[in-house]
Amino acid sequence: LGGGTFDVSVLQLGDGVFEVKATSGNNHLGGDDFDNVIVQWMAGEFQAQQGIDLRSDKMALQRLREAAEKAKVELSSVNNTSINLPFITADETGPKHLECDLSRSKFEELAINLIKGTILPVKQALKDCELTTNDIDRILMVGGSTRIPAVGNAIKRFFGGKEPDRSVNPDEAVALGAAIQGGVLGGEVEDLLLLDVTPLSLGIETLGEVFTKIIERNTTIPTSKSQVFSTAIDGQTSVEIHVLQGERAMARDNKSLGKFLLTGILPAPRGVPQIEVTFEINVNGILQVGAQDKATGKEQSVRITNTGGLSNAEVERMRLEAEQYAEQDRRRMELVELHNQADSITYTHEITLKDNSDLIREDLKEQAIAKREALEAAFKDPHVTVEIVKTRLEEFKQAVLAVGTDLYNRANQGVSAEFETVDATPMPPPEAADFSEHPTEIVDSEQPTQIVEEEPSDDDEFRFEFDDDDATIAADYEPVD
Repeated sequence: LGGGTFDVSVLQLGDGVFEVKATSGNNHLGGDDFDNVIVQWMAGEFQAQQGIDLRSDKMALQRLREAAEKAKVELSSVNNTSINLPFITADETGPKHLECDLSRSKFEELAINLIKGTILPVKQALKDCELTTNDIDRILMVGGSTRIPAVGNAIKRFFGGKEPDRSVNPDEAVALGAAIQGGVLGGEVEDLLLLDVTPLSLGIETLGEVFTKIIERNTTIPTSKSQVFSTAIDGQTSVEIHVLQGERAMARDNKSLGKFLLTGILPAPRGVPQIEVTFEINVNGILQVGAQDKATGKEQSVRITNTGGLSNAEVERMRLEAEQYAEQDRRRMELVELHNQADSITYTHEITLKDNSDLIREDLKEQAIAKREALEAAFKDPHVTVEIVKTRLEEFKQAVLAVGTDLYNRANQGVSAEFETVDATPMPPPEAADFSEHPTEIVDSEQPTQIVEEEPSDDDEFRFEFDDDDATIAADYEPVD
């Protein structure tokens, strides 16, 4: 708990290895905030007595801050302190002086919300690493503000009466740790190893501007993870890999780390190409992102060295935003997923219409078109609810299923009619014959018929046509389930 921020880390120690299991914090909570509650109290007391608001006087406000910090420090070791600021301001009647007494109990009353705020990040860190208070062996207090008795007592109560370890000087702990880590990186210290974690999730942008996480927050580094994606448009020959860092559901709400282009993908129907994206972070926190087309073996990669470039304040801001907008992000994600489902159903339906247009009843065609238009109108409405979209999508899905059902029924009726025609022709009675010299080949009707791939011709209605083999589609790829 320093001057401006509050950070919590959960570490596991063993055989010289320090592994960070989780981190959390609050960039709006620190010693300055405790000073400020005393400043506001002094200014309020003075205004009640003298009718003058010292908060509008920059010089007086600075003196109040200095006095507040001094009082806070004194109250860490004594129960009462006196604040005396002569000539703090003046009016037409002459100079004014500020004199007041502040007790530790009053200070704790003023700072009650700040004290409670120290517990929330601790809970979050334990939740992230799936531990309980009983799993913690030692509690180290770091930072000058941890000397405030109320802070130590709050932590002690939270951990069921376990006393915090104060064997380390809270003012020197961070500097000592940085010096030791410098020795490790410089090769001077060889019997210690610090395994850090990723402060935020890492991933890429996928279809619908969705942020797809590949490496989750608080993953121990070094680490390497891969995931297979595919194209979302027929004939797509290249994809842009947009690397992001953050916790929000949509790509635009996260921090962009870099982009690169994978080209040379063989033209194919959407969903067919397999593109493997690999994230690899080394011990120094340097991120290597690669993408490979499994069919051609072509690959492209980018090296990102600034994944840890965010300050603690920025990291915590992004975490808080993820919590603050969680419900909004959930709704946006649901709409994107529903849109992708609708797109997939539409794609299949259009192929069915193209290949079997003459066999489908006109009323079923018109019904499917009407349901599709209603669904598209729902997606265009900025105020539409998820429930309405789900209803429209289900109606469109049922209309498409009706088309498929009718198509299969017609096909089965045609097969039945063919068999009836064959059975209507009387067969002559079998005659005795000797098959010993000329055995008849027995055809197993249950075996699958061999399909021979034919050369495509100009009038082949199933041939895919691509307008531009070199087309580049940004962020149009989707995960393969």
